Amino acid sequence: MSQEKQARQPSRSDGLERRRRRWIAVGAVVVTAVAVVGYFAWRATADLPGTAVPDQGNLHIQAATQPHLPYNSDPPTSGPHLPYIAPWGIHTAPIAKEVQVHNLEDGGVLVQYNCDCPELVAKLKAIVKRYDKEVILAPYPGMKSRIALTAWGRIDTFDDFDEARIVRFIKAYRGIDHHKR
Repeated sequence: MSQEKQARQPSRSDGLERRRRRWIAVGAVVVTAVAVVGYFAWRATADLPGTAVPDQGNLHIQAATQPHLPYNSDPPTSGPHLPYIAPWGIHTAPIAKEVQVHNLEDGGVLVQYNCDCPELVAKLKAIVKRYDKEVILAPYPGMKSRIALTAWGRIDTFDDFDEARIVRFIKAYRGIDHHKR
């Protein structure tokens, strides 16, 4: 073969080099795509109201007195619960933790307060009355803050009334069913 013909034919190393560059380019595109998706997934959860609490499952128990693992938040956000829910709406007496959790599992949000504060309760009632279901207002004696918002796996606690904060929490979590399938 003449030298001229050999010069025109690509060498085997040229083909390997092209394939190697193609794989590097494909890899760079894949890494970039994964990074972009990961970033937006992180932003979506980072912007959610409240604080995430690890899921303790949804074990059904038959009585509130039945021994079970302690809840990992107060008020609770998941875990063992009774097979029935509290009625949606306004309550004037505390709701058992084991009942609250079932309401959360069924897509509920609880707005609870710890104070003798009729003005605050009136403001909270006005918000909760906007929803025909999946929201409860109830007292919760003994908690550290004046106000607690709970949904399945989420909690937000604070002392001063903040309507926008409460409404944002309710809108973010109300109606999301958490039954394990």
